[in-house]
Amino acid sequence: MRFNFDLSEPSTDSRLSLTPKEEVEWVPLQKHPVFSAPDAVRNGGGKFNGAPKNLVAWDGASRLYYWDQNAQCLHRISVRLGEPDPTSILAAFPSKVMRADVKLNFEVSRISINRNGSALLLIGSDGLCVMYLYGRTCSSDNKTIICRTVSVGSQIYFSSSNVIRTLQVSWHPYSDTHLGILSSDSVFRLFNLASDVMQPEQEYYLQPVEPGRYRNAASICPVDFSFGGDHLWDRFSVFVLFSDGSIYILCPVVPFGSVYKWESILEIYNDAQTFGLRSVNSLAVRNSSLAISWLEATFPEVAQETIDEGDPPALKAHPHALFDSSVSLQGPLRKICHGGEDESLAVRGAECEGRAVSFLYNLVSKDSIVVTSWSGGQLQIDALADEIQPVWTVNIPPRLRVDSQDRIHGLAMICEPISGELPVVKLDQPLDHTVWLGHPPPLLRLATVDLALPKNTESGSIITMSIDPLMQERIYIVHDGGIDSVVLHFLPFTSQTRGKDETNRSPSVHPVLNTCQGETSSPSPLCGFVSLSDSFGYSWIVGVTSTQECVVIEMKTWNLLLPVQIDSEKKSVDLGAKKERDTPDIISKELLSGPKVILLPQASPNLRSVAADSIEGRSTLHQYFNLFQENYVEYAHKVHFELKHHAPQLKQIIDDQHARLSEAQNKILKVEERQSRLEERIDHAVQQHNILEQRLQHLRNLPGAHKKPLSGAEHALKAELDHFEGVELDALHSSIEALRARLRRLTQSPEGSPGNQQRQTLGKNYVQDAQISQLRSLMEKLSLVNSENLKKVKLVESALKKQESSRY
Repeated sequence: MRFNFDLSEPSTDSRLSLTPKEEVEWVPLQKHPVFSAPDAVRNGGGKFNGAPKNLVAWDGASRLYYWDQNAQCLHRISVRLGEPDPTSILAAFPSKVMRADVKLNFEVSRISINRNGSALLLIGSDGLCVMYLYGRTCSSDNKTIICRTVSVGSQIYFSSSNVIRTLQVSWHPYSDTHLGILSSDSVFRLFNLASDVMQPEQEYYLQPVEPGRYRNAASICPVDFSFGGDHLWDRFSVFVLFSDGSIYILCPVVPFGSVYKWESILEIYNDAQTFGLRSVNSLAVRNSSLAISWLEATFPEVAQETIDEGDPPALKAHPHALFDSSVSLQGPLRKICHGGEDESLAVRGAECEGRAVSFLYNLVSKDSIVVTSWSGGQLQIDALADEIQPVWTVNIPPRLRVDSQDRIHGLAMICEPISGELPVVKLDQPLDHTVWLGHPPPLLRLATVDLALPKNTESGSIITMSIDPLMQERIYIVHDGGIDSVVLHFLPFTSQTRGKDETNRSPSVHPVLNTCQGETSSPSPLCGFVSLSDSFGYSWIVGVTSTQECVVIEMKTWNLLLPVQIDSEKKSVDLGAKKERDTPDIISKELLSGPKVILLPQASPNLRSVAADSIEGRSTLHQYFNLFQENYVEYAHKVHFELKHHAPQLKQIIDDQHARLSEAQNKILKVEERQSRLEERIDHAVQQHNILEQRLQHLRNLPGAHKKPLSGAEHALKAELDHFEGVELDALHSSIEALRARLRRLTQSPEGSPGNQQRQTLGKNYVQDAQISQLRSLMEKLSLVNSENLKKVKLVESALKKQESSRY
């Protein structure tokens, strides 16, 4: 049984109300009243304006979000996956209605939710907002949740005097507050929503063409981007696709404060030390030295000489940037060349129709897969033939934004490709010719898939791609005509590790949903698509049409990755023979088929008129009696003999069944005993948890637990006291010593002759005595001030030490 909990924060009014909670009705998702569109929408409200839409999002657990374009609100629908049968999904009615606390002045075309489900992006061509989902309940009807909604980067992208457009917006996979935006001015920006929603935290100005060189206009127009996956330096990489199909990489790009696994950081740190610093190539040593210094500054924990067992399981990225270098724009990624292949084909890929429209990065086990979709309906599927490594361009310092304590709050840099022609990478090259030399990883072409889409649109097909959350080898392609799935059967590194030889097996394409009514009808693209999965291995896709109708389809996963050549006949024959060998024959097949059918003799037509005691009647009866004895009586004797003969065997089978039954009962009893023990242990754990919570609450109530850090004024006072102790106090000491020396000279001066003493007047003696007494009084006052200042400094130092010890 599955349980779904509502984790939204109730309001104060609803918390104090004693009225029972509204009853929830569970209905199939496709029949939910939210997707029951009015006639206006069905008759023309769902017109397609040429931009891809996706108004459905899933939080990865039990909540589905749908943006209602007509009502300008967000529906939060609780779902139960695989109930009542694995092919269906149940949804709670009524759904929670969530509205923004500000009026949206743009049309939402796509929504996206972050990792922990706390914030949702509202993306449109004329605006970008983030809605924080844990809001407050509206007091008018207690059914609508008002969510705090703020605009992101409005001064950069959506001002009246600016024509910069947002091309792609995506959450960062290692942060719940960082947002990546690629815009039409060829700038990739990272926003930290926790600190500033208007000013970006990081800016990367992309210049794919070197200054003074020019290829074509499509080579400088970015289209899409994607963050890397959880693999070596891929997790610090950003893939950028340009309109001509060229792919570039930014590495390293790390949001400030993002969290990564300790083992992952240590793995790439050891790799740089092993294969970089020990290389005979000076360029490899320089690149690896830069990477190591960057890692030690971004993650200071990896610089420890000894690795303890108590190291933290995760590391937090510190703000850092190399002060004399900028991140290089690696690319364009080239196709790998085989032995006799023309090197000119390494630069340009396969000839596809139209322009590149979307990009997808997919990590499958050890393989990094990149997919490029074209407006002509083709897909280019490539795998990275080498690992990504960080590359910096020296002597191009970044621009940093720091505070008064020189802590980095933002950075901006110009990203250019490495000058000069890159060598063509071939399969037979040794490892020393590619590792840590600053070369971008080559692409190994897996397949080029033509979806055969209708060419009705002038601007080409709008294609979006997503990954199946349950089976990474499956990619969903959403286009004007519906949904297709592409399953990858050959992966270079993964297949080699698993010992599979499927080099010649191309990806398989499966049509999932068709939204075109016929060949002559206009396309009707979906306005919402999401892929769902549960922990039991079931997968579904949910689509919302332009007429606001919901479609739920169960996706099979267990038989898609089976090898091609399977001798099913031989396998079934072997299974049948094995079953016959294992199953004993209790009764022979001849007896189970019954007695043989006998042919009665030809009877005379006047048989009924013959008397039984006559000679003819007796002979007929004797003949029938012999036939009955030969067939039925002998069959009865055989059945009796078989049953008597197999009685011990049947008794043994019954005894075995009883033994298995008693064994199963004993196991059930053991499980019940363990269940009781587990319940006792759980109760004990709950009690210990309550005790620890009480102790924690007591510790929180202690006086030193709520000490706040020093304010700005307190920091200024501390600096003034430190300055007084270090400089002014020494000056006072020196002044006092000088006065003492002068007094000592005056008091120890040699006494004059009697003649001279007689010539001194009484007035001069009086002046000298007055000066001496005044100097003595000044010295006493200075000594008192000095002692009082020393006492104050000692008190401040003791208070600061106590406060610092209470922090740790």
